[in-house]
Amino acid sequence: MWITPEEVLLANALWVSERANPFFILQRRKGHGKGGGITGLLVGTLDVVLDSSARVAPYRILHQTGDSQLFWSIACGSSRKEITEHWEWLETNLLQTLSIFDNDDDITTFVKGKIQGIIAEENKSRQAQEDEDCGKFREAELKMRKLFGMPEEEKLVNYYSCSYWKGRVPRQGWLYLSVNHLCFYSFLLGKEVTLVVQWTDVTQLDKNATLVFPESVRVSTRDTEHYFSMFLNINDTFKLMEQLANIAMRQLLDNEGFAADRMLPKPCKTLKNVSALKRDLDARAKNERYRALFRLTQDERLDGHTDCTLWTPFAKMHVVGQMFVSNNYICFASREEDLCQLIIPLREVSIVEKADSSSVLPSPLSISTKNKMTFLFANLKDRDFLVQRISDFLQRTPDRLCGLTGQSETPSPSTPTSLPPTPPVLGTGELPLVQHYSSSLPTAKQGLLSIYQKDQTEDLGPKATKEKMKEESWNIHFFEFGRGVCMYRTSKTRDLVLKGIPESLRGELWLLFSGAQNEMATHPSYYAELVEQAMGRCTLATEEIERDLHRSMPEHHAFQNEMGIAALRRVLTAYAYRNPGIGYCQAMNIVTSVLLLYCTEEEAFWLLVALCERMLPDYYNTRVVGALVDQGVFEELTRECLPLLYEHMQDLGVISTISLSWFLTLFLSVMPFDSAVLLVDCFFYEGIKVIFQVSLAVLHANMEQLLACTDEGEAMTILGRYLDNVVNKQTVSAPIPHLHALLTSGDEPPPEIDVFELIKTSYEKFGSLRADVIEQMRFKQRLKVIQCLEDTAKRSVVRAIMTESAFAIEELEELYVLFKAKHIMSCYWGASSTPAERHDPSLPYLEQYRIDSGQFGQLFSALSPWSCGMHTATLSARLFRLLDSNKDSLINFKEFVTGLSGMYHGDMTEKLKLLYKLHLPPALCPEEAESALEATQFFTDDDTPQDPPSLSHLDFLVQEVTSGDEVKEAKEAGEAGGDSEDKKEEKIKDYKYYLRMWAKEKEPKKETIKDLPRMNQEQFIELCKTLYNMFSEDPLEQELYHAIATVASLLLRIGEVGKKFTNNGSKKPELQPLPAEDVPQQEKEDSSGEGGQSLVSKALAEAQLDNPTPPANVSDEEAKDDTSISSYSVVSAGSLQCEDIADDTVLIGCGVGGAIGGNDFRRGSAPDADWSISFEQVLASLLTEPALVNYFEKKHDIKSKMAACKAQRAVERQISSSSDHELAQLST
Repeated sequence: MWITPEEVLLANALWVSERANPFFILQRRKGHGKGGGITGLLVGTLDVVLDSSARVAPYRILHQTGDSQLFWSIACGSSRKEITEHWEWLETNLLQTLSIFDNDDDITTFVKGKIQGIIAEENKSRQAQEDEDCGKFREAELKMRKLFGMPEEEKLVNYYSCSYWKGRVPRQGWLYLSVNHLCFYSFLLGKEVTLVVQWTDVTQLDKNATLVFPESVRVSTRDTEHYFSMFLNINDTFKLMEQLANIAMRQLLDNEGFAADRMLPKPCKTLKNVSALKRDLDARAKNERYRALFRLTQDERLDGHTDCTLWTPFAKMHVVGQMFVSNNYICFASREEDLCQLIIPLREVSIVEKADSSSVLPSPLSISTKNKMTFLFANLKDRDFLVQRISDFLQRTPDRLCGLTGQSETPSPSTPTSLPPTPPVLGTGELPLVQHYSSSLPTAKQGLLSIYQKDQTEDLGPKATKEKMKEESWNIHFFEFGRGVCMYRTSKTRDLVLKGIPESLRGELWLLFSGAQNEMATHPSYYAELVEQAMGRCTLATEEIERDLHRSMPEHHAFQNEMGIAALRRVLTAYAYRNPGIGYCQAMNIVTSVLLLYCTEEEAFWLLVALCERMLPDYYNTRVVGALVDQGVFEELTRECLPLLYEHMQDLGVISTISLSWFLTLFLSVMPFDSAVLLVDCFFYEGIKVIFQVSLAVLHANMEQLLACTDEGEAMTILGRYLDNVVNKQTVSAPIPHLHALLTSGDEPPPEIDVFELIKTSYEKFGSLRADVIEQMRFKQRLKVIQCLEDTAKRSVVRAIMTESAFAIEELEELYVLFKAKHIMSCYWGASSTPAERHDPSLPYLEQYRIDSGQFGQLFSALSPWSCGMHTATLSARLFRLLDSNKDSLINFKEFVTGLSGMYHGDMTEKLKLLYKLHLPPALCPEEAESALEATQFFTDDDTPQDPPSLSHLDFLVQEVTSGDEVKEAKEAGEAGGDSEDKKEEKIKDYKYYLRMWAKEKEPKKETIKDLPRMNQEQFIELCKTLYNMFSEDPLEQELYHAIATVASLLLRIGEVGKKFTNNGSKKPELQPLPAEDVPQQEKEDSSGEGGQSLVSKALAEAQLDNPTPPANVSDEEAKDDTSISSYSVVSAGSLQCEDIADDTVLIGCGVGGAIGGNDFRRGSAPDADWSISFEQVLASLLTEPALVNYFEKKHDIKSKMAACKAQRAVERQISSSSDHELAQLST
């Protein structure tokens, strides 16, 4: 690359001059290329350890004038090819011009100006992202691509100096973290260490410190562990590793590749050694923490945060904390946890003004809302800039919301974007055909509990009094702290939640604490339109929903009638339509039914959105990954908090069994409803930590009994009976029988447990759990869970295929790993179709991963035993078309193994059958089959009026006549059978007979060699070409050539004899029209004897026999002049390049020879339509040659091929020129 000219005082220190002219010198750095001795080794080591190579490339060009000792560096290069291009440009464009100058200073000024002009032009054409990255970082990225062979699509995020522990010896070098790979390179005193690990292969990521390894990062894969230490800032490095591993796990889970954030604002100042991707990932991490802290939607982007104080009128004090500003919200969080939290939606803001500063209240800012609340912030460092940013966001916020904003809060492809911005306007008196949801429905106005408690007489007992007191406490809280989204949230709010939310306020507060209220306010009419679009569709999700509707709280009277069932159906169906990635999962019905008791349909829908997409991430997808992750977190917490119980429970295997239902249904399915709903109150306020706390408290309360258990069933019974007797003594609702309790109750009822005491105990004993610690533990468990699921998928696929394949289990597993790696590679390096199109998590494991023809070609060339040289790509494309049964241009793993199994483990007949099919449609595409015909027509002049379309006209005429006769007969048969219709109806239908016939038709029929269609002359030519290329690299090449020449000659003669026999036998029927009833039989004979040729084709072929021509030899000169002739004379000496082939082997059948050598070339414009051979004839002919028999019966070992394929880098190498040193490294 051209660089800004810089002075160089010592031109030869650590450099070797390779080329020179009067004005320029091309130099190579010592330690690169051949030679160098001990000096070269030291220089190479210094370059790696001190990162001087990131600033100094191995090649450079200097400018000098006369005898001056001053040099100017004008270009550098990472490879010999790059620097040579610059050198040649200088010689071509500048040498002649520079020779005109008389003054050396003028020469230097001219060269410097020219180079700076070139750099300026290059900068104009660079992309914006490249402009953001500093020059040193770009050089490091180029170095990474050169060292590890990465393509342009692979983006470097950051690089760090560290030590890699190989055995007990640390290797100092550089760690490169790219989007998809972890790479390390070290070069110390001639010893090179190169490491490449895909993030998708990482199973564990730990930061630890031991006596053997100082503070280090451990990266674990399925095969090995890697240790890195001596980081300058290990915490930052580890956080970035976690982010990249998390992106890789998301890729495995959802098949979504990494997409850079195009909306990322440019930095105010250039940051040293920080790439745009690193800034992107840092911004994502901040956004995630911000959204999780304030329960905001997924599209909310943090613009910035600043330290400040907030005046709290309820406490009459200024609270120190931080203000966060995003595109739709202003939020505040106190430095002291639970002291105060505030969320102000910009849609509620009416006035933002700067108040007068004073020594008591410096830089104050007042924000007023539409509901007459005023918030006073102070101690703002850059108040003017902050006010400007808030004003900019306010201008983008519409004063009144009209319809949808065009997109819901999840920017994922699963969110339907086809919703209209406003509901359709109906004309006067016009009603929709079927309206599934309207605002007049009872469930659209209030929750089901309110509807069904209207008729109950008011109870003035102590429970109702307690409920009234709760309501009054909340009203006082609202008066003091505000009501709605702008309410101050303090420790008093949490205390009130722990005491239980009154039933009349439960729906409102659930919406507030979960953040669902903000989504509902910004998306009016979304739910109603979604219901109208979703209802009436029949999908797998809707079928599962219908199946589970009546299993959703059947003991509650609200779901014992159609009103509750219909509301539940609408909410679940609407969400399944909104997010097809999740669709519907069991346990969603239980949670949603509880939401509908306290909320309207629309509110319940948005609460379900908040649960599935933010508060319980990945819980309700097809593999319940989120629940499995939290299950692992719960096990880890048990080990830390209850170590004795953990060891015993692990032996019984109980923790993983019991906790899944606890987390999936938030205890609603295992605890009485009135008690479990209090846990849901706490969950919406505190998040998942409450569920962990209560789960630990349940285990702690039953510790003695669980330690005395001897089996899993006993432990399950103890915990089940305990949870059944957790009661809410303050509930005012009618008692609801708990089905689980009825089934598990024993002779002696166990003591009742007050749910409030259980919650209080959980906070006292395990209240120290922090949300950030839980997230850290979730990350570790997510790696384990997803990799475990991938291993399970691999085992399932192998079990499904092993009965149909002759490969061993270990071989199938290795093949699956290679196949999946190709699929994953397409996710981040592009392919002909998007990864989402070829990955469907709802499909069985066997069909989830699929590859296209390009990736199949790479695997085929690496693993196939049939190496065909330049013909390999053609054979691969044919096999791909043959295996692609559903014609979607993608094949799954089963189809892939089917193709390989035939080549490796089939007997000679099976291998030949596969080879034979590769030269028939659909494997052989029409373009390949007609190549010989097109070449012949191009190189010949055919003046005879033999018009190919006439065949189609005649053929159409015969088809029309025969079909007319068939119609006529069918009509007569229908009239004759009209009288017997009544008799047929009287007969009893034998349904069992029809079922047996149907089952027999559905049974897969095993293909025999007789079922294979016949091969015509074009296809036979292509088969010979393939065999010729297959033998070109074999040790017995000449012997195989001679054998295939003999067989090809024999098959050509067989085809000619069969053609004569067929034509002579069909001459008489040609002149007489066939009766309609004989057509099917004749077609059957045609398909078995002549490959399905039509009657008219046979007639034209017979007409061509009137002018027979003698056979002719085809010489090498003719083969050179006409490519089509050489393809027909595939067994000629010229095409086979064999000196020992007998003269008779170059003879081809009379039809083909006559076509080529005769005076009348009319028949040579196309291969003989009647010439054909069967697979039996091919097989019998090949069996006559021992060399061919031995070749196809030879066993091949796929393990060596797979080992070679695995030994290659997991990245696609770029072909580029290398220096001598690089070539020497590659050769070793």
